[in-house]
Amino acid sequence: MKKIHLIGGEKGGVGKSVVARLLAQYFIDNSVQFVAFDTDLSHGALMRFYGDYSTPISVDEFSNIDQIIETALEGDSDRILVDLCAQSSSSLHKWIEDNDILELTKENGIMLVLWHVMDNSKDALDLLQKLLSGYGNAVRYVIVKNSFNGKDFTQYNNSEIRKQSEEFGAKTIEIKDLHKPTMRKVDHLSKSFWAAINHRPEKEVEALKLMERQRVKVWVKSAYQQFESLGDLL
Repeated sequence: MKKIHLIGGEKGGVGKSVVARLLAQYFIDNSVQFVAFDTDLSHGALMRFYGDYSTPISVDEFSNIDQIIETALEGDSDRILVDLCAQSSSSLHKWIEDNDILELTKENGIMLVLWHVMDNSKDALDLLQKLLSGYGNAVRYVIVKNSFNGKDFTQYNNSEIRKQSEEFGAKTIEIKDLHKPTMRKVDHLSKSFWAAINHRPEKEVEALKLMERQRVKVWVKSAYQQFESLGDLL
């Protein structure tokens, strides 16, 4: 079954693009055919780190967003990966509603998976509630607790929103925090996660040191284990 993965969260700075990059690298490492779309036209992370697989699109025009569903329907790739920029949900929702995308994907056997990347703030919880209220059980959900900006998700874990999401079949995963100076160096060098792990200083001037590469390797492995726990959603 083909799947469209919409990596969102609405709020800026929660790590949507990091999750999208990890998922892109997971697909590459596991030989999964995929096409990626980057909706951040100013400094898109997928275009920067995975440009060979990515196309920039704007969510402001239907003709642009149409590429997502057209690629799923007509292309050869099994997975469509979309990194949604902050505050894009209203445009995306209008496109889905006005074009009855839920019925179209259902008719064509395409699974629509909405990823909600969240930090541990109340805002992220409120945005999740809005997402669930907007789509109910008509789509599949992956909720990502991203530890980059805080590790205490007690509020979410104990919430009625978590219970509601589970009733809709949502899966929850957690992405651990990567040592921040190491992450900054990866970003500064504009390296894919594969390159960050495998490029060595003796062969390339701008490369991570041994323990920095080890930290990235362990972190990526942990994220992959979380992805694999999603089963048929992935």
